[in-house]
Amino acid sequence: MSSYTHETFISPFTWRYGSPAMRSLFSEQEKRRLLRQIWIALATAQKKASLVTDEQLSELIAHKDDIDIDRATAIEAEIRHDLMAEIKTYAEQCPKGGSIIHLGATSMDVLDNMDALRLRQATLLIIEKTKVLLKAFQEKMEAYAESPCMAFTHIQPAEPTTIGYRFAQSAQDLVEDLKALQEVAASIRGKGIKGAVGTSASYTELLKGRGMTAFELEHEVMTSLGLGSFTASTQVYPRKQDWRIVTALSGLCCTLYKFALDFRLLQSPPIGEWSEPFGEKQVGSSAMPFKRNPINCEKIDSLCRFVSSQSEVLWQNAASTMLERTLDDSANRRVTLPECFLATDEVLTTATKIVTGMQIHESGVKRNLATYGLFAASERLLMELGRRGANRQEMHELIRHYSLKAWAEVQEGQVNTLAEMLSSDRTVLSFMQEEEVLQSLNAEEYVGDAPLRTRMVIQEVEAALS
Repeated sequence: MSSYTHETFISPFTWRYGSPAMRSLFSEQEKRRLLRQIWIALATAQKKASLVTDEQLSELIAHKDDIDIDRATAIEAEIRHDLMAEIKTYAEQCPKGGSIIHLGATSMDVLDNMDALRLRQATLLIIEKTKVLLKAFQEKMEAYAESPCMAFTHIQPAEPTTIGYRFAQSAQDLVEDLKALQEVAASIRGKGIKGAVGTSASYTELLKGRGMTAFELEHEVMTSLGLGSFTASTQVYPRKQDWRIVTALSGLCCTLYKFALDFRLLQSPPIGEWSEPFGEKQVGSSAMPFKRNPINCEKIDSLCRFVSSQSEVLWQNAASTMLERTLDDSANRRVTLPECFLATDEVLTTATKIVTGMQIHESGVKRNLATYGLFAASERLLMELGRRGANRQEMHELIRHYSLKAWAEVQEGQVNTLAEMLSSDRTVLSFMQEEEVLQSLNAEEYVGDAPLRTRMVIQEVEAALS
Protein backbone atom coordinates (compact mmCIF):
# COMPACT_ATOMS: atom_id res chain seq x y z
CA MET A 1 0.00 0.00 0.00
CA SER A 2 1.25 3.50 -0.77
CA SER A 3 2.43 5.68 2.07
CA TYR A 4 0.71 9.06 2.23
CA THR A 5 2.79 11.80 3.85
CA HIS A 6 2.97 15.58 3.74
CA GLU A 7 5.50 15.24 0.95
CA THR A 8 2.67 14.58 -1.51
CA PHE A 9 -0.83 15.92 -1.98
CA ILE A 10 -3.34 14.75 0.59
CA SER A 11 -6.81 16.12 1.08
CA PRO A 12 -7.27 18.69 3.86
CA PHE A 13 -10.09 16.43 4.99
CA THR A 14 -7.49 13.76 5.75
CA TRP A 15 -6.00 15.76 8.59
CA ARG A 16 -7.40 19.30 8.91
CA TYR A 17 -11.19 19.19 8.59
CA GLY A 18 -13.71 16.72 10.00
CA SER A 19 -13.90 14.67 13.19
CA PRO A 20 -12.10 11.35 13.72
CA ALA A 21 -15.48 9.59 13.78
CA MET A 22 -16.48 10.94 10.36
CA ARG A 23 -13.06 10.29 8.87
CA SER A 24 -13.16 6.72 10.17
CA LEU A 25 -16.60 6.16 8.68
CA PHE A 26 -15.36 7.14 5.20
CA SER A 27 -12.06 5.28 5.51
CA GLU A 28 -11.05 2.43 3.21
CA GLN A 29 -10.89 0.18 6.28
CA GLU A 30 -14.53 0.81 7.14
CA LYS A 31 -15.61 0.52 3.51
CA ARG A 32 -14.07 -2.96 3.22
CA ARG A 33 -15.45 -4.01 6.57
CA LEU A 34 -18.95 -3.11 5.36
CA LEU A 35 -18.41 -4.94 2.07
CA ARG A 36 -17.60 -8.11 4.00
CA GLN A 37 -20.64 -7.59 6.19
CA ILE A 38 -22.79 -7.54 3.05
CA TRP A 39 -21.10 -10.62 1.56
CA ILE A 40 -21.73 -12.46 4.82
CA ALA A 41 -25.39 -11.37 4.82
CA LEU A 42 -25.72 -12.64 1.23
CA ALA A 43 -24.05 -15.95 2.06
CA THR A 44 -26.23 -16.34 5.16
CA ALA A 45 -29.38 -15.95 3.09
CA GLN A 46 -28.04 -18.29 0.40
CA LYS A 47 -27.28 -20.94 3.04
CA LYS A 48 -31.03 -21.11 3.69
CA ALA A 49 -31.37 -22.08 0.03
CA SER A 50 -28.62 -24.70 0.44
CA LEU A 51 -26.23 -22.78 -1.83
CA VAL A 52 -23.70 -22.25 0.94
CA THR A 53 -22.52 -24.68 3.62
CA ASP A 54 -22.13 -24.02 7.33
CA GLU A 55 -18.40 -24.45 7.00
CA GLN A 56 -18.12 -21.92 4.18
CA LEU A 57 -20.20 -19.33 6.04
CA SER A 58 -18.27 -19.85 9.28
CA GLU A 59 -15.03 -19.24 7.45
CA LEU A 60 -16.31 -15.98 5.98
CA ILE A 61 -17.38 -14.82 9.43
CA ALA A 62 -14.07 -15.83 10.99
CA HIS A 63 -12.12 -13.63 8.57
CA LYS A 64 -14.52 -10.67 8.37
CA ASP A 65 -12.11 -8.32 10.15
CA ASP A 66 -8.92 -9.45 8.40
CA ILE A 67 -8.83 -6.46 6.08
CA ASP A 68 -5.65 -6.47 3.96
CA ILE A 69 -5.55 -3.31 1.88
CA ASP A 70 -1.95 -3.88 0.82
CA ARG A 71 -2.84 -7.21 -0.76
CA ALA A 72 -6.02 -5.86 -2.38
CA THR A 73 -4.09 -2.92 -3.83
CA ALA A 74 -1.51 -5.25 -5.32
CA ILE A 75 -4.21 -7.39 -6.94
CA GLU A 76 -6.03 -4.31 -8.26
CA ALA A 77 -2.82 -3.14 -9.94
CA GLU A 78 -2.95 -6.32 -12.00
CA ILE A 79 -6.66 -6.79 -12.73
CA ARG A 80 -7.80 -3.10 -12.74
CA HIS A 81 -11.01 -3.79 -10.78
CA ASP A 82 -11.16 -2.62 -7.19
CA LEU A 83 -14.09 -4.74 -6.02
CA MET A 84 -12.80 -7.93 -7.62
CA ALA A 85 -9.46 -7.24 -5.93
CA GLU A 86 -11.19 -7.16 -2.57
CA ILE A 87 -13.15 -10.35 -3.38
CA LYS A 88 -9.91 -12.14 -4.32
CA THR A 89 -8.21 -10.92 -1.15
CA TYR A 90 -11.08 -12.19 0.99
CA ALA A 91 -11.19 -15.48 -0.96
CA GLU A 92 -7.47 -16.08 -0.36
CA GLN A 93 -8.18 -15.91 3.37
CA CYS A 94 -11.09 -18.38 3.07
CA PRO A 95 -9.98 -21.53 1.19
CA LYS A 96 -13.39 -23.19 1.62
CA GLY A 97 -15.71 -20.19 1.60
CA GLY A 98 -13.91 -18.09 -0.96
CA SER A 99 -15.64 -19.78 -3.87
CA ILE A 100 -19.10 -18.57 -2.87
CA ILE A 101 -18.26 -14.92 -2.07
CA HIS A 102 -20.39 -12.57 -4.22
CA LEU A 103 -22.39 -15.51 -5.62
CA GLY A 104 -24.94 -14.21 -8.15
CA ALA A 105 -24.10 -10.59 -7.39
CA THR A 106 -22.94 -7.66 -9.46
CA SER A 107 -20.56 -5.07 -8.04
CA MET A 108 -23.22 -2.50 -7.24
CA ASP A 109 -25.28 -5.04 -5.26
CA VAL A 110 -22.52 -4.71 -2.71
CA LEU A 111 -21.11 -1.24 -3.30
CA ASP A 112 -24.43 0.61 -3.36
CA ASN A 113 -25.68 -1.10 -0.22
CA MET A 114 -22.37 -0.27 1.42
CA ASP A 115 -22.79 3.36 0.40
CA ALA A 116 -26.33 3.46 1.76
CA LEU A 117 -25.21 2.05 5.12
CA ARG A 118 -22.38 4.54 5.32
CA LEU A 119 -24.45 7.52 4.20
CA ARG A 120 -27.12 6.74 6.76
CA GLN A 121 -24.58 6.48 9.56
CA ALA A 122 -22.92 9.72 8.43
CA THR A 123 -26.29 11.49 8.39
CA LEU A 124 -26.99 10.26 11.91
CA LEU A 125 -23.66 11.69 13.06
CA ILE A 126 -24.59 15.04 11.52
CA ILE A 127 -28.00 14.91 13.23
CA GLU A 128 -26.41 14.38 16.65
CA LYS A 129 -23.98 17.27 16.14
CA THR A 130 -26.84 19.50 14.97
CA LYS A 131 -28.66 18.73 18.21
CA VAL A 132 -25.59 19.73 20.22
CA LEU A 133 -25.43 23.03 18.34
CA LEU A 134 -29.15 23.63 18.83
CA LYS A 135 -28.69 23.16 22.56
CA ALA A 136 -25.96 25.81 22.51
CA PHE A 137 -28.31 28.21 20.70
CA GLN A 138 -31.02 27.45 23.23
CA GLU A 139 -28.74 28.46 26.09
CA LYS A 140 -27.90 31.74 24.38
CA MET A 141 -31.58 32.48 23.70
CA GLU A 142 -32.45 31.85 27.33
CA ALA A 143 -29.63 34.09 28.56
CA TYR A 144 -30.32 37.00 26.18
CA ALA A 145 -34.05 36.82 25.40
CA GLU A 146 -34.67 40.29 26.85
CA SER A 147 -31.30 41.92 26.18
CA PRO A 148 -31.89 44.81 23.74
CA CYS A 149 -29.52 45.51 20.87
CA MET A 150 -29.60 47.44 17.65
CA ALA A 151 -31.01 45.65 14.59
CA PHE A 152 -29.84 46.44 11.07
CA THR A 153 -31.57 46.40 7.72
CA HIS A 154 -29.57 47.03 4.53
CA ILE A 155 -26.57 46.96 6.93
CA GLN A 156 -27.91 50.25 8.30
CA PRO A 157 -29.19 50.83 11.85
CA ALA A 158 -32.92 50.13 11.95
CA GLU A 159 -34.83 49.43 15.17
CA PRO A 160 -33.90 47.61 18.37
CA THR A 161 -34.32 43.88 18.72
CA THR A 162 -32.93 41.55 21.38
CA ILE A 163 -29.77 39.48 21.27
CA GLY A 164 -31.82 36.39 22.05
CA TYR A 165 -34.18 37.09 19.18
CA ARG A 166 -31.21 37.34 16.83
CA PHE A 167 -30.12 33.86 17.96
CA ALA A 168 -33.71 32.69 17.52
CA GLN A 169 -33.60 33.36 13.80
CA SER A 170 -30.79 30.83 13.32
CA ALA A 171 -32.22 28.38 15.84
CA GLN A 172 -35.59 28.38 14.08
CA ASP A 173 -33.91 27.51 10.77
CA LEU A 174 -31.78 24.85 12.48
CA VAL A 175 -34.93 23.14 13.75
CA GLU A 176 -36.17 22.88 10.17
CA ASP A 177 -32.77 21.63 9.03
CA LEU A 178 -32.83 18.98 11.75
CA LYS A 179 -36.24 17.79 10.62
CA ALA A 180 -35.05 17.59 7.01
CA LEU A 181 -32.00 15.58 8.02
CA GLN A 182 -34.10 13.21 10.12
CA GLU A 183 -36.49 12.67 7.21
CA VAL A 184 -33.61 12.01 4.85
CA ALA A 185 -31.94 9.60 7.27
CA ALA A 186 -35.17 7.64 7.66
CA SER A 187 -35.61 7.46 3.88
CA ILE A 188 -32.13 6.16 2.95
CA ARG A 189 -32.35 2.82 1.16
CA GLY A 190 -29.94 0.51 -0.54
CA LYS A 191 -30.13 -0.91 -4.03
CA GLY A 192 -31.10 -4.26 -2.59
CA ILE A 193 -29.96 -7.52 -4.19
CA LYS A 194 -31.09 -7.18 -7.81
CA GLY A 195 -28.18 -8.05 -10.09
CA ALA A 196 -26.75 -6.46 -13.19
CA VAL A 197 -29.68 -4.32 -14.37
CA GLY A 198 -32.00 -4.57 -11.37
CA THR A 199 -34.14 -7.48 -12.61
CA SER A 200 -32.74 -10.13 -10.21
CA ALA A 201 -32.28 -12.44 -13.21
CA SER A 202 -29.05 -14.01 -11.89
CA TYR A 203 -30.61 -14.74 -8.51
CA THR A 204 -33.77 -16.10 -10.07
CA GLU A 205 -31.69 -18.56 -12.07
CA LEU A 206 -29.49 -19.43 -9.10
CA LEU A 207 -32.45 -20.14 -6.82
CA LYS A 208 -34.43 -22.41 -9.18
CA GLY A 209 -35.65 -25.42 -7.22
CA ARG A 210 -34.26 -24.06 -3.95
CA GLY A 211 -37.54 -23.09 -2.32
CA MET A 212 -36.65 -19.39 -2.24
CA THR A 213 -37.42 -16.58 -4.64
CA ALA A 214 -35.09 -13.76 -5.56
CA PHE A 215 -37.42 -11.36 -3.79
CA GLU A 216 -37.24 -13.47 -0.61
CA LEU A 217 -33.45 -13.60 -0.85
CA GLU A 218 -33.28 -9.84 -1.09
CA HIS A 219 -35.59 -9.48 1.92
CA GLU A 220 -33.39 -11.81 3.97
CA VAL A 221 -30.21 -9.94 3.11
CA MET A 222 -31.56 -6.43 3.64
CA THR A 223 -33.29 -7.36 6.89
CA SER A 224 -29.98 -8.72 8.14
CA LEU A 225 -28.32 -5.41 7.23
CA GLY A 226 -31.08 -3.37 8.83
CA LEU A 227 -31.54 -1.46 5.61
CA GLY A 228 -34.52 -0.94 3.34
CA SER A 229 -34.23 -1.23 -0.42
CA PHE A 230 -35.75 0.50 -3.41
CA THR A 231 -38.61 -1.42 -5.01
CA ALA A 232 -37.19 -0.72 -8.45
CA SER A 233 -33.59 -0.05 -9.36
CA THR A 234 -31.24 -0.38 -12.27
CA GLN A 235 -27.69 -1.53 -11.75
CA VAL A 236 -27.53 1.19 -9.08
CA TYR A 237 -29.91 2.73 -6.61
CA PRO A 238 -31.51 5.94 -7.94
CA ARG A 239 -28.80 8.57 -7.81
CA LYS A 240 -31.40 11.13 -6.81
CA GLN A 241 -30.95 9.77 -3.28
CA ASP A 242 -27.40 11.18 -3.17
CA TRP A 243 -28.73 14.55 -4.32
CA ARG A 244 -31.45 14.54 -1.63
CA ILE A 245 -28.93 13.76 1.09
CA VAL A 246 -26.48 16.47 0.10
CA THR A 247 -29.34 18.93 -0.45
CA ALA A 248 -30.25 18.42 3.22
CA LEU A 249 -26.62 19.06 4.18
CA SER A 250 -26.62 22.13 1.95
CA GLY A 251 -29.74 23.43 3.70
CA LEU A 252 -28.05 23.09 7.07
CA CYS A 253 -24.97 24.85 5.68
CA CYS A 254 -27.15 27.66 4.36
CA THR A 255 -28.35 28.38 7.90
CA LEU A 256 -24.86 28.31 9.34
CA TYR A 257 -23.40 30.37 6.49
CA LYS A 258 -25.80 33.21 7.28
CA PHE A 259 -25.14 32.94 11.01
CA ALA A 260 -21.37 33.08 10.46
CA LEU A 261 -21.69 35.94 7.97
CA ASP A 262 -23.79 37.96 10.44
CA PHE A 263 -21.27 37.12 13.17
CA ARG A 264 -18.47 38.53 11.00
CA LEU A 265 -20.40 41.80 10.62
CA LEU A 266 -21.11 42.01 14.34
CA GLN A 267 -17.44 41.37 15.14
CA SER A 268 -16.23 44.22 12.90
CA PRO A 269 -15.07 47.12 15.12
CA PRO A 270 -17.62 49.66 13.77
CA ILE A 271 -20.35 47.46 15.26
CA GLY A 272 -18.22 45.62 17.82
CA GLU A 273 -20.92 43.65 19.65
CA TRP A 274 -19.77 40.03 19.28
CA SER A 275 -16.43 38.29 18.98
CA GLU A 276 -15.21 34.76 18.46
CA PRO A 277 -13.28 32.94 21.17
CA PHE A 278 -9.66 34.04 20.93
CA GLY A 279 -6.83 32.05 22.47
CA GLU A 280 -4.24 33.70 24.71
CA LYS A 281 -1.46 32.88 22.23
CA GLN A 282 -3.57 33.04 19.08
CA VAL A 283 -2.12 35.10 16.21
CA GLY A 284 -4.60 37.16 14.21
CA SER A 285 -2.32 38.32 11.41
CA SER A 286 1.25 37.71 10.29
CA ALA A 287 1.62 41.40 9.44
CA MET A 288 -0.66 43.18 11.93
CA PRO A 289 -0.20 41.97 15.52
CA PHE A 290 -3.34 43.74 16.74
CA LYS A 291 -5.73 41.83 14.44
CA ARG A 292 -8.48 39.54 15.76
CA ASN A 293 -9.87 38.16 12.53
CA PRO A 294 -13.08 36.06 12.58
CA ILE A 295 -11.22 33.04 11.19
CA ASN A 296 -13.67 30.45 12.47
CA CYS A 297 -16.69 32.15 10.95
CA GLU A 298 -14.76 32.61 7.72
CA LYS A 299 -13.91 28.90 7.71
CA ILE A 300 -17.60 28.07 8.20
CA ASP A 301 -18.59 30.24 5.25
CA SER A 302 -15.85 28.77 3.08
CA LEU A 303 -16.82 25.16 3.77
CA CYS A 304 -20.56 25.87 3.50
CA ARG A 305 -19.97 27.41 0.09
CA PHE A 306 -18.18 24.22 -0.94
CA VAL A 307 -21.01 21.93 0.23
CA SER A 308 -23.61 24.04 -1.54
CA SER A 309 -21.72 23.76 -4.83
CA GLN A 310 -21.68 19.95 -4.69
CA SER A 311 -25.46 19.64 -5.00
CA GLU A 312 -25.08 20.49 -8.66
CA VAL A 313 -22.61 17.62 -9.18
CA LEU A 314 -25.03 15.12 -7.66
CA TRP A 315 -27.95 16.57 -9.63
CA GLN A 316 -25.96 15.92 -12.78
CA ASN A 317 -25.21 12.36 -11.63
CA ALA A 318 -28.91 11.68 -11.13
CA ALA A 319 -30.04 13.31 -14.37
CA SER A 320 -27.23 11.90 -16.53
CA THR A 321 -27.38 8.22 -15.57
CA MET A 322 -28.15 6.91 -19.04
CA LEU A 323 -30.47 3.92 -19.28
CA GLU A 324 -29.60 1.29 -16.67
CA ARG A 325 -26.09 2.46 -15.75
CA THR A 326 -23.15 4.64 -16.71
CA LEU A 327 -19.94 4.94 -14.72
CA ASP A 328 -19.47 8.68 -15.08
CA ASP A 329 -20.69 9.25 -11.51
CA SER A 330 -18.24 6.84 -9.89
CA ALA A 331 -15.12 8.99 -9.60
CA ASN A 332 -16.87 12.13 -8.38
CA ARG A 333 -18.95 10.22 -5.80
CA ARG A 334 -15.72 8.98 -4.20
CA VAL A 335 -14.86 12.64 -3.60
CA THR A 336 -18.13 14.51 -3.26
CA LEU A 337 -20.05 12.36 -0.80
CA PRO A 338 -17.32 11.96 1.84
CA GLU A 339 -16.15 15.55 1.55
CA CYS A 340 -19.66 17.01 1.88
CA PHE A 341 -20.11 15.12 5.13
CA LEU A 342 -16.63 15.94 6.40
CA ALA A 343 -17.10 19.63 5.57
CA THR A 344 -20.50 19.77 7.26
CA ASP A 345 -19.08 17.91 10.24
CA GLU A 346 -16.31 20.50 10.57
CA VAL A 347 -18.81 23.35 10.20
CA LEU A 348 -20.94 22.00 13.05
CA THR A 349 -17.95 21.47 15.32
CA THR A 350 -16.71 24.99 14.64
CA ALA A 351 -20.13 26.61 15.02
CA THR A 352 -20.67 24.90 18.37
CA LYS A 353 -17.27 26.10 19.57
CA ILE A 354 -18.11 29.64 18.50
CA VAL A 355 -21.57 29.78 20.06
CA THR A 356 -20.49 28.29 23.39
CA GLY A 357 -17.32 30.36 23.70
CA MET A 358 -18.27 33.65 22.06
CA GLN A 359 -18.14 37.01 23.79
CA ILE A 360 -20.97 39.52 23.72
CA HIS A 361 -19.64 43.00 24.42
CA GLU A 362 -22.22 44.90 26.44
CA SER A 363 -20.34 48.16 25.94
CA GLY A 364 -20.63 47.85 22.18
CA VAL A 365 -24.29 46.91 22.40
CA LYS A 366 -25.08 49.91 24.59
CA ARG A 367 -23.00 52.25 22.45
CA ASN A 368 -24.93 51.34 19.32
CA LEU A 369 -28.25 51.64 21.12
CA ALA A 370 -27.29 55.05 22.46
CA THR A 371 -26.07 56.22 19.07
CA TYR A 372 -28.76 54.83 16.80
CA GLY A 373 -31.58 53.57 18.99
CA LEU A 374 -32.94 57.07 19.54
CA PHE A 375 -33.83 57.35 15.86
CA ALA A 376 -35.86 54.16 16.00
CA ALA A 377 -37.49 55.10 19.30
CA SER A 378 -38.73 58.32 17.70
CA GLU A 379 -41.32 56.11 15.98
CA ARG A 380 -42.53 55.10 19.43
CA LEU A 381 -42.83 58.79 20.32
CA LEU A 382 -44.77 59.41 17.10
CA MET A 383 -47.26 56.65 18.03
CA GLU A 384 -47.72 58.09 21.52
CA LEU A 385 -48.23 61.63 20.22
CA GLY A 386 -50.85 60.33 17.78
CA ARG A 387 -52.56 58.45 20.61
CA ARG A 388 -52.80 61.74 22.54
CA GLY A 389 -54.45 63.58 19.67
CA ALA A 390 -51.55 65.18 17.81
CA ASN A 391 -51.68 65.46 14.02
CA ARG A 392 -49.72 62.45 12.79
CA GLN A 393 -48.41 64.15 9.61
CA GLU A 394 -47.28 67.28 11.47
CA MET A 395 -45.50 65.24 14.14
CA HIS A 396 -43.85 63.08 11.49
CA GLU A 397 -42.41 66.16 9.80
CA LEU A 398 -41.27 67.62 13.10
CA ILE A 399 -39.49 64.41 14.15
CA ARG A 400 -37.99 64.03 10.67
CA HIS A 401 -36.53 67.55 10.89
CA TYR A 402 -34.84 66.89 14.24
CA SER A 403 -33.75 63.39 13.21
CA LEU A 404 -31.89 64.61 10.15
CA LYS A 405 -30.13 67.24 12.24
CA ALA A 406 -29.16 64.66 14.85
CA TRP A 407 -28.03 62.19 12.19
CA ALA A 408 -25.69 64.80 10.73
CA GLU A 409 -24.22 65.25 14.22
CA VAL A 410 -23.69 61.53 14.63
CA GLN A 411 -22.04 61.31 11.22
CA GLU A 412 -19.56 63.93 12.42
CA GLY A 413 -18.79 61.85 15.51
CA GLN A 414 -20.79 64.05 17.88
CA VAL A 415 -23.22 62.95 20.60
CA ASN A 416 -26.77 62.22 19.47
CA THR A 417 -28.90 65.13 20.74
CA LEU A 418 -32.23 63.97 19.31
CA ALA A 419 -33.72 63.27 22.75
CA GLU A 420 -32.69 66.69 23.98
CA MET A 421 -34.22 68.44 20.96
CA LEU A 422 -37.53 66.57 21.06
CA SER A 423 -37.97 66.79 24.85
CA SER A 424 -37.59 70.58 24.70
CA ASP A 425 -39.81 71.21 21.65
CA ARG A 426 -42.86 73.29 22.57
CA THR A 427 -45.21 71.49 20.20
CA VAL A 428 -44.25 68.10 21.60
CA LEU A 429 -44.49 69.41 25.18
CA SER A 430 -48.05 70.58 24.52
CA PHE A 431 -49.03 66.90 24.44
CA MET A 432 -46.51 65.26 26.78
CA GLN A 433 -44.31 66.04 29.79
CA GLU A 434 -40.54 66.15 29.30
CA GLU A 435 -40.08 62.98 31.36
CA GLU A 436 -42.68 61.20 29.24
CA VAL A 437 -40.93 62.20 26.05
CA LEU A 438 -37.61 60.90 27.33
CA GLN A 439 -39.26 57.69 28.46
CA SER A 440 -40.78 57.18 25.01
CA LEU A 441 -37.33 57.67 23.51
CA ASN A 442 -35.83 54.88 25.61
CA ALA A 443 -34.74 52.53 22.83
CA GLU A 444 -34.07 49.66 25.23
CA GLU A 445 -37.80 49.28 25.80
CA TYR A 446 -38.69 49.40 22.10
CA VAL A 447 -38.30 45.70 21.31
CA GLY A 448 -41.94 44.74 20.86
CA ASP A 449 -42.64 41.06 21.52
CA ALA A 450 -39.13 39.87 20.63
CA PRO A 451 -38.62 38.30 24.10
CA LEU A 452 -41.91 36.39 23.81
CA ARG A 453 -41.11 35.12 20.34
CA THR A 454 -37.63 34.10 21.46
CA ARG A 455 -39.19 31.95 24.18
CA MET A 456 -41.54 30.44 21.62
CA VAL A 457 -38.54 29.39 19.53
CA ILE A 458 -36.94 27.95 22.68
CA GLN A 459 -40.02 25.75 23.03
CA GLU A 460 -39.68 24.67 19.39
CA VAL A 461 -36.05 23.75 20.03
CA GLU A 462 -36.97 21.79 23.14
CA ALA A 463 -39.61 19.88 21.17
CA ALA A 464 -37.12 19.12 18.40
CA LEU A 465 -34.58 17.85 20.91
CA SER A 466 -37.01 15.72 22.91
